[in-house]
Amino acid sequence: MTGDLFSALRAGTERISVWADLLDSINVYPVADGDTGRNLTISLMPLKSPAGDRSVLIERLFLTARGNSGNIASQFFTGLLSGDTGAGLIDAVREGTQRAWQAIADPRPGTMLSVFSELERALRETTGDTDAARVSIVLGRLRDTVLKTTGELTPLQDAHVVDAGALGMFIFFDAFFNVLYLDEPLFAPVHDLFRDYLTVHDTRPGGIESGSCVDAVVRLNIPSPDSLKNLSLIGESIVSREYGGRLKLHIHTKDQSSLRDILSREGTIVQWASDDLEAQTKTFSAVPASRTIHIMTDAAGSLTRDDAHTLGITLLDSYITIGTKDYPETRVDSQELYEAMSGGIKVTTSQASISERNQHYEKVLGLYGTALYLCVGSVYTGNYSAVMEWKKTNDPGDRLKVIDSGSASGRLGLAALATAEVSRTASDGAAVVDFAGRAAAACEEYIFLDTLSYLAASGRMSKTGAVFGDMLSLKPVVSPLPEGAKKVGMVRNRKDQIAFALKKLDTCADSGDHPLVMLEYTDNQSWVAGEIAPLVQNRLPDAKIIIHPLSLTTGVHTGPGTWGIAFLPVTS
Repeated sequence: MTGDLFSALRAGTERISVWADLLDSINVYPVADGDTGRNLTISLMPLKSPAGDRSVLIERLFLTARGNSGNIASQFFTGLLSGDTGAGLIDAVREGTQRAWQAIADPRPGTMLSVFSELERALRETTGDTDAARVSIVLGRLRDTVLKTTGELTPLQDAHVVDAGALGMFIFFDAFFNVLYLDEPLFAPVHDLFRDYLTVHDTRPGGIESGSCVDAVVRLNIPSPDSLKNLSLIGESIVSREYGGRLKLHIHTKDQSSLRDILSREGTIVQWASDDLEAQTKTFSAVPASRTIHIMTDAAGSLTRDDAHTLGITLLDSYITIGTKDYPETRVDSQELYEAMSGGIKVTTSQASISERNQHYEKVLGLYGTALYLCVGSVYTGNYSAVMEWKKTNDPGDRLKVIDSGSASGRLGLAALATAEVSRTASDGAAVVDFAGRAAAACEEYIFLDTLSYLAASGRMSKTGAVFGDMLSLKPVVSPLPEGAKKVGMVRNRKDQIAFALKKLDTCADSGDHPLVMLEYTDNQSWVAGEIAPLVQNRLPDAKIIIHPLSLTTGVHTGPGTWGIAFLPVTS
């Protein structure tokens, strides 16, 4: 054994994040709502930066758990954290397995529960083996368990896929045991091991659901109130646990009002998150169009997970820390982010580890054969140098084409959106790569800040300069250029901001083709949509206008009230 438990947990969490989109794409059980990868990523994120105090880590797992899969996995890892490596690991896995099976109202084999049970058996039966042999045997048995899920549950059999939660746990334990036991970790080629079971066959199964997927935390008046035992009358897919006088509940319900009433009678609701199952299942049922070459880009480019799903592209996340909570950028609730910033809570950004980034490159080539990575400008992050370093020893055939876009935020996002559209009809990959380079160079973007204080807090300007600027009501206009984010103007108020933006749009007027315009918002979506969009449409009647959230990485540095406009004069 060469590693420590926390390093292994961190490695497993990173690997889940890398493969989250694939898990979403095959999530047909218990509901075809395409969120298993998201839920596991959010739920297990505390394991990425584990606190030294295990009780604190368990508390964070309790609060962050989302969805059916995330709540079950959270229960397992809470049990796992009761033990350590070596002989204690088996007992800890047994404890975690028992908690996971007990957490769900209707536990079913053929899910991640089967993976947990098989893990316990495999560890017990390999205690005398060498570390390398043990890892090989255990992971082999977990792989076989995942493959069996296709035949164990009808929705999986109909869709001809493995269970998304079970595969997620295999992916986690692949990294976990490699780091825990081996000097040189070698992660399994997921795309090869499960290749025949990673695409939903024919139409998307399950139909369109209705109702809500709710995750709630309730501070109970009394432990285990009897009324909560009847929640099955108003919902299903129930996962629950009590911890520290609180109830953590996951449920699918068509009656949120009644659920709130029941929970409120038994205690105080301290946390509530709800997903629209109809919207989720409709999104899941839409099959992304095929592409000439697969497109990959950075989430720093003002793109969302919905964009990625619709256009069939891969997003590489950076990370945002809100207080003590870490999230991949595109998994952050923007309302929570901007409320936290307005409330003075410390918010920071960071890059994914080199290991995580390398896994993304390997995954994309394994799944698609060839790909184009339209990379955030090298002046902004180390992503370009990281991928070029990886290519030296891992891509001798140059299957991953890389472009340093020289941009970020809306400039990068707009170029990626336009490139993905071109890739639907282009004759070959070379034509797509050529277009991407031209689009990245042609895009313009102007970002308008409401206050300078957040730039100062992030170290991107002096605090003295920020105070001076705010006192004079001067607001910079910033553009992300190849040489860095540059101040390209100063204005006093929103009226001046709008006039500046409309004047810049005049360069699109004679472009000869329908320009593409992205309007970006932070916590001001209704204002941008209601006031800015009509002005832009009037200025450019033939423009296609997209109203999009500003990259949250950018939002952290510029703050609430920021908005932006990006445009591509020629889109063909």
